[in-house]
Amino acid sequence: MSTWSPTSWKTKPITQDVAYEDPKELEDVVTALSRLPPLVTSWEVERLRELLAEAQQGRRFLLQGGDCAESLFDCRPDIITNRQKIILQMSLVLIHGGHRPVIRVGRIAGQYAKPRSKPTEVRGGVELPSYFGDLVNRPEFTPEARRADPRLMLACYHHAAMTLNFVRSLSDGGFADVHHPEYWDLSFFRNAAVPSELREEYEQTTRKLGEALRFMEALGERKVAELTRVDSFTSHEGLNLHYESAQTRQVPWRKGWYDLTTHLPWIGERTRAPDGAHLEFFRGIRNPVGVKLGPSVSPENAVRLAEQLNPDNEPGKLVFITRMGAQRVQDALPPVVEALRGAGRLVLWVCDPMHGNTVSTSSGIKTRSFNDVLREVESSFDVHERLGSYLGGVHFELTGEDVTECVGGAVGITEQDLERNYATLCDPRLNYRQALEMSFHIARRMSRLPRVPRL
Repeated sequence: MSTWSPTSWKTKPITQDVAYEDPKELEDVVTALSRLPPLVTSWEVERLRELLAEAQQGRRFLLQGGDCAESLFDCRPDIITNRQKIILQMSLVLIHGGHRPVIRVGRIAGQYAKPRSKPTEVRGGVELPSYFGDLVNRPEFTPEARRADPRLMLACYHHAAMTLNFVRSLSDGGFADVHHPEYWDLSFFRNAAVPSELREEYEQTTRKLGEALRFMEALGERKVAELTRVDSFTSHEGLNLHYESAQTRQVPWRKGWYDLTTHLPWIGERTRAPDGAHLEFFRGIRNPVGVKLGPSVSPENAVRLAEQLNPDNEPGKLVFITRMGAQRVQDALPPVVEALRGAGRLVLWVCDPMHGNTVSTSSGIKTRSFNDVLREVESSFDVHERLGSYLGGVHFELTGEDVTECVGGAVGITEQDLERNYATLCDPRLNYRQALEMSFHIARRMSRLPRVPRL
């Protein structure tokens, strides 16, 4: 670590690099970012590490979810509230079925950058840079919009700060408390397409959990607050290292460096090269770090990643987020799990069932099948159970809005329905109904897991 610094990543090859035209303009923005207050605190980061360490032991479960790519335009109270609401509702269902606390982490207040398979896009014979998210450029297909603009990093910082402020206000003000049913919108269950047994199961779950919590509080059990309040943990892919390193700093009374743009940054499938810039940056920060692992990852590479990112094998430090695809998870996941266990590496295993199951319709619209997403989650549970390891979390791209981007689910979205409200900037997301239904399926599967005694 003696050779590491927040900018040592600049000495390494970088994938998904941002081609800024004006180095002086970039330098000025990075300097301005480095002088601004942090978006999160080191003690929040350390608290999350403690919780993730318990999840590695099977004592907690991680629910990570949110938008594929945040938009500056979507920094609005209704959108933020709906996103927090679906995460909370899903977590309550998982608590009820899994009989363990849930760590709630949003893809929020920073998920403004997206990797792309191609650096440029062609429309009508015109070639322009691809849209890499609002942190880099804008989605409109014009030369001005697609120019990499470093000033957008400042705009995203300020929107992330406003988002975090509102999320914390919701939590502190009682929005996240299950004792207040007036905050819960169950109107979509009245849709005739929703099976009555699903509605009855959810209402019964909510009622039973609320009654149990009130009973525990009546007995003076203070730990119940862990279940009833939403911790404002955030996450995003640390794609743009100029943005991440500008907010990376040391803090009083703690050793090491913290990336204070978010609590849980992750490295994507396209940027996890062992000798690359992203590994160089993330190996030096104290935050827990996630890594996306697709079906191409070799067991040896997975072990090497663990050794680089967590050389001291600290609990709660490393989250491996597997995205194998429903068709490949049974074959691709076991060798990786066995290699990490054989090497004695501490890892929290999380399933991302979205990115390995993206397909295109005959008309060229990207979508995902609810059934494929569910099958990858259930297969991942099966693999870990068979190998004696533990699937400790799930990672979804979802929204609290009534979009039509993924096909299937109880409401029966078809390919013909996709154009009705296809609103994502990049990848298709589960909508409110699909996300809640997914949580019931996962809860049923979690109910079969052995209970682990709390410390």
